[in-house]
Amino acid sequence: MTMTQYEPTRRAVLQVGAATALLSAMPAALAAQTLTQQEGDIIMSTIETRDGTKIFYKDWGPRDAQPIVFHHGWPLSGDDWDNQMLFFLANGYRVIAHDRRGHGRSDQTDLGHDMATYANDVADLAAALDLKNAVHIGHSTGGGEVAAYVAKAEPGRVAKAALLGAIPPLMLKTDANPDGVPLEVFDGFRAALAANRAQFYLDVPSGPFYGFNREGADVSQGLINNWWRQGMMGSASAHYQCIAVFSETDQTEDLKAMNVPTLVMHGDDDQVVPIANSAEKAVKLLPNGTLKVYKGLSHGFFATHPDVVNPDLLSFVQS
Repeated sequence: MTMTQYEPTRRAVLQVGAATALLSAMPAALAAQTLTQQEGDIIMSTIETRDGTKIFYKDWGPRDAQPIVFHHGWPLSGDDWDNQMLFFLANGYRVIAHDRRGHGRSDQTDLGHDMATYANDVADLAAALDLKNAVHIGHSTGGGEVAAYVAKAEPGRVAKAALLGAIPPLMLKTDANPDGVPLEVFDGFRAALAANRAQFYLDVPSGPFYGFNREGADVSQGLINNWWRQGMMGSASAHYQCIAVFSETDQTEDLKAMNVPTLVMHGDDDQVVPIANSAEKAVKLLPNGTLKVYKGLSHGFFATHPDVVNPDLLSFVQS
């Protein structure tokens, strides 16, 4: 007899029987969740912001522990902080990382791609999770997001902040910022993204982002692949718009308003956000800032050298 797609095989019958037995042994709630997932629904942790955008987040650890909130760079996701989240989790902290709107698993909205809205999204997340006395740690564009949020945060929400390879005060070369990065560089980013985003998202981590274009660099294909994976999860439109956000937003006033201890960490071989136009200026604007420079390290130094960076972050948090 010829088997059709509607006639069960002996293996299928056995599988169904085993699944039924397993579900009968589970608590009712767990069984229901498993069935829901089998039916194709994806269960994720999200909050809805004031404009209706759903923001994905991860929240690990004791709810009564001090929160450490991580803010990722462009065009990545909260997954970029997995190493640091596991490290701080092991040290007894509550760790949280969200995907910025248009990035990762958050809504691929075409609206709200400006630093003020990014900061509002963080404020909505902090309110939804009732985060108090939190330490906010941001890399690159995420550092700009931290500055914008902390500058206007509700009293009691923020204890400290750390800016790693961060964009403030202003990346773009202007008459008032003559040593900034020329507009043509960012126009090149936009052109490469629009032409072939998948290839562009291989070229960036393979080259300047992690310093893998330097002679003698210890190249990690895993880091390159993970960067590409995170980038391709997000919205091309959001990423395109975010180039203007991270390059053209002047955050001088945000830095001046950050009235909490702030650690500025930067690699002196950062080819993406040059240290002289970012960290060295930022620390002079911060009311309570400290600069730590990592000799020879790249823009993505916390990912290439977590064994060096994580203890420094922990010392700052505990100090």
